[in-house]
Amino acid sequence: MDWGYVFTFLYEFAYFIAVFLVFFLFSLLKGRQAIMNVIIGLYFALLISLEFPNYEFLLSGLESSQSIAAGQLGFFFLVTLLTTALCFRIMPDEFKEKRFESIGKKLLLAFGATALVMTFSFNVLPVTEFLVPGTPIQSLFAPEVYYFWWLLLPLVILYVV
Repeated sequence: MDWGYVFTFLYEFAYFIAVFLVFFLFSLLKGRQAIMNVIIGLYFALLISLEFPNYEFLLSGLESSQSIAAGQLGFFFLVTLLTTALCFRIMPDEFKEKRFESIGKKLLLAFGATALVMTFSFNVLPVTEFLVPGTPIQSLFAPEVYYFWWLLLPLVILYVV
């Protein structure tokens, strides 16, 4: 194992931890229902991104592979914001609790949202343009045989919580 592999692993692990912390802090600040809305919004964003008919037209002005990847990530982020906003409008705000109340459930929901983002990152979104392939985190989330199970896990978490 060389230092390049270690730094690549640390870079990806930092990506994983950053995504988890963003979702966990969001659940602490906004509550359990908010992170549930984000998870549902991520599923809708995946559906829209996979079936969007005019990707080529939308990204036609971009030339390099990294700029196309950044455009796809930006489009996915925008769709995620819109679908999450939709979920906030139509879903009830039923959990009135203090910030650190039911912290275990918030941790579980934050992990579910993180698993969803990581699965999207390595299977659908072009994040591998920015990360070096072949690290342990990618070997956990990227294989096609695990894709369905990683997509199912947040739904199971939503059902249990």
